[in-house]
Amino acid sequence: MQFFPPRLLATLLTAPLLSHCFAENWSSFRGPNGQGISTEADLPLTWTDAENISWKTAIPGEAWSSPIIHSGQAYLTTTTDEGKSCRLISLNAKTGKLNWNLEVHQQTPGAKRTQNSYATPTPVTDGVQIYAAFADGTVVAVSRDGKPAWKNRDVRFHSLHGLGASPILVNDLIIMPFDGSSPEQKELGWKIPWDEAVVLAIDTRTGKTVWKGKRDASRVGHVTPITIDNGATIVSAAGDRVQAFDAKTGTRIWSVYSQGEGVTPTPALGKGMIYTSSGFEEPTIRAIRLDGSGDVTDTHIIWEQTKGVPAMPSPLLVGPHLYTITRDNILYCIDAEDGQPLWNKRLSGTHSASPVFADGRIYILSETGTTLVLEPGSQYKELASNPLDEKCLASMAVSDGHFFIRGINHLFCIGRPETK
Repeated sequence: MQFFPPRLLATLLTAPLLSHCFAENWSSFRGPNGQGISTEADLPLTWTDAENISWKTAIPGEAWSSPIIHSGQAYLTTTTDEGKSCRLISLNAKTGKLNWNLEVHQQTPGAKRTQNSYATPTPVTDGVQIYAAFADGTVVAVSRDGKPAWKNRDVRFHSLHGLGASPILVNDLIIMPFDGSSPEQKELGWKIPWDEAVVLAIDTRTGKTVWKGKRDASRVGHVTPITIDNGATIVSAAGDRVQAFDAKTGTRIWSVYSQGEGVTPTPALGKGMIYTSSGFEEPTIRAIRLDGSGDVTDTHIIWEQTKGVPAMPSPLLVGPHLYTITRDNILYCIDAEDGQPLWNKRLSGTHSASPVFADGRIYILSETGTTLVLEPGSQYKELASNPLDEKCLASMAVSDGHFFIRGINHLFCIGRPETK
């Protein structure tokens, strides 16, 4: 996986995006930098169900994992047999033709929210193997040609919400947070903090657990981790906690108290800070400085804001502005320096997918399948509204001049007319 130090990431956010002679791999949830930032250019501005669609392929089963793209291949997970059969699918990213559809695990479906699925975590790939996590806590690895490599079942996961976070790659480790609740005592880990949550590190070559990071008192969460310090440190949030772990050992470096369970958005990273949100009870955006050790709650929170708190979609940092979508589907543009809202706009429909910044534009996908395209800036400026007549909760992927959008029944490849 490619890592971007804060200084380079800030450059990516502010510099004009240049055309590339190669396709960018979108190898994990929210792309190669985990921020929803693409370096692709010449992307389509407009499309409909019948226009600018390069291909559309039916995907069996039910899942809300996002697609990933690597070296001209698309990968995504699904479940069939009412969530029991866990499957990994490979498609040719240029044609949409099926390469393989492999059952990688059989699970016993447990509790989940209606908005969730039994295959919500987005897979991740290093180009050699594809790694996927499923609702019962099982993590698997499959080769590019569809051959199972290993299966890790060291965590037997339970959550009244189901599993929502996605694994990431850090050097030769798969990092996967498991922030669940007790199967015996419903409120433990949900309403009552507990010490059973772990951040798991698995060796990509063997499938063996290398370390288990401990949170201490925390609650249910669904946050995909990010990396800082050029991959040396993992930042992972959960209910009540935002924490940093040493990537090699799993030792907890620092922790910030952030009250609220059920938190979902992945932190935004830039300007030497991360921008996080907390869950139910006390929803708050926090800008946190990225150094220190121990409990840094009283010393490292730069600003807090209770307006514009994202609930499901992750925040998007573009230049000096932080873009968030609230539970009430209101889009906020916030000054990233001081946390002050600059403008807000009520959006049509409901939003679960995280927004993407690509080709100098912001793309926001709604659950009805409509993608709103905006020009970033201190004023609201809409460029296009592009409908797809299909329910969409997964976040889009960007690669090789195309968008890849997963609907409830299909994977769509949105392409320029000249590349159809």
